[in-house]
Amino acid sequence: MQSDNPPTPAAGDRPAQILERAAHFSRYVRRLIAADSDLVRRAEFDSAWNRERMRLRLDALRSTGASLERAVRELRKEVMLTLIARDLTGAATLQEVVATSTVLAEAATAVAVAEIHRDLVAQYGEPRGEQNRDVQQLHVVGMGKLGGGELNVSSDIDLILLYPEEGETDGARALSNHEFFTRLARKLSAVLSEMTEDGYVFRVDLRLRPYGDGGPLVSSFDMLENYLITQGREWERYAWIKGRVLTGDRGAELMELVRPFVFRRHLDYSAFESMRDLHRQIRIEVERRDIADNIKLGPGGIREIEFIVQLFQLIRGGRDAPLRRQPTLAVLPLLAERRLLTQEAVDELTSAYFFLRNLEHRLQYLDDQQTHALPKSAEDRELIAESMGCADYAVLRSKLEHHREKVTRQFNETFVASPQQPDALAQAWHDAAGVAEGTPVSDSLAKLGFANPAEVQRRLAAFRQGSRYRQMPAASQARLARLVPLTLAAAAAQPNRDATAQHMLELLDSVSRRESYLALLEQYPQALARVAELMSASPWAAQYLTQHPILLDELLDTRSLYDAPDWAALAAALRRELADAEGDVEKQMDLLRHFKHVQTIRLLAQDLAGTLPLEKLSDHLSDLASTILKIVVDLAWESVRQRHRDTPAYSVVGYGKLGGKELGYASDLDLVFLYDDPAPEAPENYARLARRINHWLTSMTSAGVLYETDLRLRPDGASGLLVSPIESFREYQMHHAWPWEHQALTRARFVAGDAGIGRAFEAIRIAILRQPRDMAALRAAVIEMRRKMLDAHPNASGLFDVKHDPGGIIDVEFIVQYLVLGCAHAHEELTGNIGNLALLKLAAALRLAPEKPALAAHDAYRRFRQLQHTLRLQGETYARIDPEAVRAEAEAVRTLWHEVLGEGQKQE
Repeated sequence: MQSDNPPTPAAGDRPAQILERAAHFSRYVRRLIAADSDLVRRAEFDSAWNRERMRLRLDALRSTGASLERAVRELRKEVMLTLIARDLTGAATLQEVVATSTVLAEAATAVAVAEIHRDLVAQYGEPRGEQNRDVQQLHVVGMGKLGGGELNVSSDIDLILLYPEEGETDGARALSNHEFFTRLARKLSAVLSEMTEDGYVFRVDLRLRPYGDGGPLVSSFDMLENYLITQGREWERYAWIKGRVLTGDRGAELMELVRPFVFRRHLDYSAFESMRDLHRQIRIEVERRDIADNIKLGPGGIREIEFIVQLFQLIRGGRDAPLRRQPTLAVLPLLAERRLLTQEAVDELTSAYFFLRNLEHRLQYLDDQQTHALPKSAEDRELIAESMGCADYAVLRSKLEHHREKVTRQFNETFVASPQQPDALAQAWHDAAGVAEGTPVSDSLAKLGFANPAEVQRRLAAFRQGSRYRQMPAASQARLARLVPLTLAAAAAQPNRDATAQHMLELLDSVSRRESYLALLEQYPQALARVAELMSASPWAAQYLTQHPILLDELLDTRSLYDAPDWAALAAALRRELADAEGDVEKQMDLLRHFKHVQTIRLLAQDLAGTLPLEKLSDHLSDLASTILKIVVDLAWESVRQRHRDTPAYSVVGYGKLGGKELGYASDLDLVFLYDDPAPEAPENYARLARRINHWLTSMTSAGVLYETDLRLRPDGASGLLVSPIESFREYQMHHAWPWEHQALTRARFVAGDAGIGRAFEAIRIAILRQPRDMAALRAAVIEMRRKMLDAHPNASGLFDVKHDPGGIIDVEFIVQYLVLGCAHAHEELTGNIGNLALLKLAAALRLAPEKPALAAHDAYRRFRQLQHTLRLQGETYARIDPEAVRAEAEAVRTLWHEVLGEGQKQE
């Protein structure tokens, strides 16, 4: 994107015309031409300077006998003349301008470091490390706009100079590595920044190094790491976002050392406050120096755009690697993609960035000065306006204010201060420190409508007086003092305000040592409100959020929260994240679990909002499990060291709720593993694979368990082989399986692995289901299995168990399974894995069950599943209800059982 560029293309301009325009807008260009007429002759305006061209030019200059200092200064003059001329005639984009300036700094720095290093080695020998005596190199880290690859044309360059290890040189006149690199650093700074008769290359600023001006010019990697851990400040995290290694052979090691300091593993919402403080200090300095017209530091300036971008980088860069990119223009589109900012906001910020950076360069072209202030003289103002393609200065100011207003608005929306806590509730939290037995109830709590304000006050006191709170840092205690009143107000806005307050205070207590989560809830009142809504609607949701507080971040954006899942896109994104973590199994396990948690909370939010029917929710939860299983099979196979083929001839079959696409939020996975591979290594390798899959699914990590599994439905149950050849599975099902195992096949389907084996399984499944059966024997077997299940789930509560009691869910499932096994030989459509509701309707249509009782049982089954789901969301262990509330539904199921199986169901 390139906006607000002067509409003066240079495509057909002759060099004299190009120079005339450049000289018109730049006194610096006029001085260059006047000082060196050959400079014009050597200039080429048709193409941009690149790294190779600069290298060749430096080699040519050195070959004529020019000193290092003179060569790099001559190169700068030639590059600047071409760059300014191309920019002012419209031939260069902003990207070309900043890239050329950056490459010039990199090239000059690299050649200077290399040559100074050689000179020092000639005197003192090579610097070597203490450990392996490896040769040490100076690592120059470019910070700020140099690190971001977006250097402006008259910028300082911010450098941090480092070397890997302590040690000494191997020459006759030995120096410590620290002294060797200190001498190199001093000479490097002089080569680049000292003013000579040929000018300078770049002003060098080394103040971002550890301990600033008071610290050594160079530091070892160990010293840097120790400094960042023990003394690194928040503003240094912000600065290191742009850090990029320009020279040295161990740059990746260095940046890996810095990364945990800059990018936290968790979502770091505490960055809001530190960035606000930094910006507040800049604003104070701007006001003190009366430089509101400064287009970099003033309101709506370049720095505010950078602050917005870097805020999201600090918050999310630890978990989202692409956000660690240094260039501002590379990160802005990612903020829209991730819905952290709207596309409109990103477009406005991008347009403003182009305008401000172009204006910045034209201000600096005037006299090659690092300035960001609008000119004072009328003549220069008109000159700058003309160079920006504006009719006059008034038009330029109008455009400038237009962009600055948009930046300021977006900055204020992004960094909006947290809401003011209600004074009365703030007092209630303050008073909780002294609450004891018999203390009068706070008026503010009673006025909010809590049914039992004394209990709320007791919980506040327990929280405030607890050891966890007392051990918190003062800053966290202050944040809680602001957050608790907002939490109580959010809870009081819900219909069951007492229970909601209890759940929300439990959440705050559990995250009270995680500053970032407290910062998120304080910073985003809409997230706090959504937490209250979810916790009010479902105790299970409250428990889930409290167990996985990282999911609070998902409540910020209603667009992604309520979007229908695109499983293919989500799986592709997850695979990319897992690929980035290759080799780190623990991180990959956590990524899988976080993926599941994120999708679960999104589905839960839609479920509680009433926008997701239960059948669709079950489909999504089943698709989520299938998506994860497909990826886990691949990861687990990669971890089998002696695998005998690239892709396993292996499939995972889902039974039960997974097979029937009726998964709930906390359902286990019933799995059977099959393979079709004649290789002699196959049985052992696929048994290993099955164990690895189960390990990936069931291992407890810091992010929890992925899924609990049940592998007992395989041939011969728990005593059988963990994984079966497809032909052995066929043989077992045809000749050795129990009737209940054929019942289970009615709700089985291929879910992951080799699709060819999946098709073979489906063919076996259909063949088994379509076997002619003795109906009396089948009826007896089904009734006997139902009796065993009843005996295994006694219910003496006096309530109706909608799943296990006669007339409940399991009765309907057994009726359907009986009809499929008994009639599929004549009606192939019954073998379809279309769910119990559809199969009941199909059986009625085929006249295999009486229509009226079948449809009544159909409706009862749907009601029971909804009740079961609702009760689970309310945190109930058993789905039990007053029998009178479902008498008609239970009677409908018992009636159908009698009609189909010819036996009355005893009512427990």
